[in-house]
Amino acid sequence: MILWWTYQQLRASSPSARLAVIAKLAESVSSDSLEPLLFALKDKEPEVRCAALVALGKIPDPRVMEPLLQRLRDPASSVRTLAVDILGRRGDKQTVTALTALLRDADPVVRAAAARSLERLGWKPLDEAQRVQQILASGNLTQLAALGAKAVGPLLELMRSGPPEKQIAAVKALGEIHDPRVPTLMLEALRKSDPALRTVALGILERLADPTTFEGVERLLKDGNATVRVAAIEAVVRCGGKRAVPSLLPALKDPSWEVRNITVKALGTLDEAAAVDGLCGMLNDSDRDVRESAISSLGKIGDRRAIQFLVPLLFDSESVLRTAATASLRRIDRKWEKDASIQQLLPQLKAALDHNDYWVKHSAVKLFEQLGIAPDSVGHETAAVSEMVETVVAEHPAFSILADLLFDFDRDLRLAAANAFGRLREKSAQPILAAAVHDEDRFVQLAAQAALVALKL
Repeated sequence: MILWWTYQQLRASSPSARLAVIAKLAESVSSDSLEPLLFALKDKEPEVRCAALVALGKIPDPRVMEPLLQRLRDPASSVRTLAVDILGRRGDKQTVTALTALLRDADPVVRAAAARSLERLGWKPLDEAQRVQQILASGNLTQLAALGAKAVGPLLELMRSGPPEKQIAAVKALGEIHDPRVPTLMLEALRKSDPALRTVALGILERLADPTTFEGVERLLKDGNATVRVAAIEAVVRCGGKRAVPSLLPALKDPSWEVRNITVKALGTLDEAAAVDGLCGMLNDSDRDVRESAISSLGKIGDRRAIQFLVPLLFDSESVLRTAATASLRRIDRKWEKDASIQQLLPQLKAALDHNDYWVKHSAVKLFEQLGIAPDSVGHETAAVSEMVETVVAEHPAFSILADLLFDFDRDLRLAAANAFGRLREKSAQPILAAAVHDEDRFVQLAAQAALVALKL
């Protein structure tokens, strides 16, 4: 009578009611529960079948094995996964053949569970094909790459039809294999919709530096994703060398500053004179990092045409750009001051002497002194200029550093610089301290005023 009632409850319309019955049956862990649990294995709900499997797995009766093996063909992957795990834990090596077939299951979770259970049972692959299946199922694609050319086929299949994260892992694994097919497969990966996968493939092509892949990589310079375009620039340089220059020049107008920056750096690495005009145009880019990279790249190329474009940067308000321009000019020609093109810059240099920014004016004075040209010779009549020319030669060694800090974004650094000028009593600091008196911070203003007083003592 009790058994009849148990079966009636296992036919209840509510899945939760059926699960409650299975939970009670699981508490006894005896053969008396076997038949009702086997009946529950045919339930229409995967959740109920899984609960029945868990309960059956605790029963040591050998009659349980066949029903467990049958669940390896269950339409629900959750049921198959649980059956695989239970069989592995029971430790019966007679189940090895059935579990080995699950290494090729359509569901990656089932395959991984089969690999774990087989390992628990001490199973070893009988041949290379089984070895590949085992590694693929376990998900350790780096280990699969160690098999070399034999792994290319399975990895290619995974790259083409696997889930997104496995496709990326497959591309990475293929990149570790020394096989002549790999460059072509990476070009195939560049046609995938996932930007992350295209980026990984480009990184591998960059490392391989195969000239035959140049055209395929070149197409990605127009990719819709900025990260992909950056990777494409790095790859096209390695695959194409100097023939990449015409393809890179349009990227100087890319909306992404990262793309423009890596393009400017790449052109400098290629050391091609055809890039000079484009790089000179980048000295006016809206991004400071791009401008700095352009200065450096022009120095690497060493073309004298760049001198007239670099000289104005010697009196730029950004100290990092002034420093970079100085280095690049020296790299182009240690006697760049004698270049004829500088003469046409004198009006611009003269105008900088009246600039509101202290550093622009100060750097212009230093440049006049460096060129050996008196400001008056170009029509400048400001008496203060002559005074600046005289004082600039006798500056304290720390002057430039402190002057930069006096206009730093950090208020504490500005305050420290003003105090330092007061202690140094550096006469040439008077104009710059006068500007600092108008600092937005009250304490910096007071420190600058105190420093000015100290200069007169």
